[in-house]
Amino acid sequence: MKRKFLLFFILIGFCIGLLKLSQHVNINPFRTVGEELDAFNNVSVYYNGAVNHVETRNVTKDGYNLGLEFQCVEFVKRYYYEYLQHKMPDSYGHAKDFFNPNVKDGKLNTQRNLIQYTNGSSSKPKTNDILVFTSSWYNSFGHVAIVTKVVENKVFIIQQNAGPFSNTRISYDLTHEKNCWKIPASKIVGWLRKE
Repeated sequence: MKRKFLLFFILIGFCIGLLKLSQHVNINPFRTVGEELDAFNNVSVYYNGAVNHVETRNVTKDGYNLGLEFQCVEFVKRYYYEYLQHKMPDSYGHAKDFFNPNVKDGKLNTQRNLIQYTNGSSSKPKTNDILVFTSSWYNSFGHVAIVTKVVENKVFIIQQNAGPFSNTRISYDLTHEKNCWKIPASKIVGWLRKE
């Protein structure tokens, strides 16, 4: 009986160690860091390997900080800079920091100079919105993605650095109840929009 418990704890320790390693080291033998995976409106999504992998900071020619290559924040800010010609007043912060819980639904988030909507808003998500995810057990920094398409009951996104084996494009259900639009995913806190 003691041997089974010991083997069980060794196995759990190995799994936790592998999980921690996967946050810093590329464990996907089929991809290389910096490889172009996808694009939306001619803005590329690159492979980053491990979610916490960092090599360099991406700064534009005019000195605007896009973020750490090839993190999710870097893609979202690069998309807004290149496609929507938008610079955020606060060009720093983790993904989860994009959503300010003190800003009311439909009001201006001054750090980002974008209108902020809470998940459960009277305003339906739109193409080009930034979807904001809070932190998770696997990623304490949160996550951001770009909305590519919205239909009556689905929201489609494109994302960078969701994990070494994650897809760049996924969709979420979208519900409309009591005049509120909600994406029933516990980590999604809201979305930001350039008006």
